[in-house]
Amino acid sequence: MKKGKRRVSITLDMTPMVDIAFLLLIFYMSTTQFKPPEQKEVALPVSRSQRELPKTNYITVTVTALDSIFVDYIIKTKVEDPTTGDSILVPQREYRDADYYTVGSVINEMRVAARRQGIKNLFIILKADRDANFGTVEKIMKNLQESKLSSFQIITDVEQTPM
Repeated sequence: MKKGKRRVSITLDMTPMVDIAFLLLIFYMSTTQFKPPEQKEVALPVSRSQRELPKTNYITVTVTALDSIFVDYIIKTKVEDPTTGDSILVPQREYRDADYYTVGSVINEMRVAARRQGIKNLFIILKADRDANFGTVEKIMKNLQESKLSSFQIITDVEQTPM
């Protein structure tokens, strides 16, 4: 009678794989940069057209339902890392109140601050609440033209078409 070979069981140590998974998780959590939250929320009007907005280097002019005007953009500021002591760049939202007479000068001040950081081309985005007065938005657009800022984009929500 022939005896069969005994089968040797194999054991896998999963500890190194778990260590690698946690190291990758910590790496991605520490290097991810999140966009700061919006200062004021607005209910956007609806339109059918759709165009891709820039992901970086833009100034947002926000008009609320009460016709308050806010100008903001995200700048990178140097902050000291508490763990290593090195200085790192962190996105921070710079936020200013304005009115329809000064919105162009506020934008130009922000453009100068961005140029100091090496950002040359900034897009201007107008985001107005659907309940904002048209006269306020018209005065803002006129002030932008007077300030030689005639190129800007208006944000709307995309209309949902029934299927």
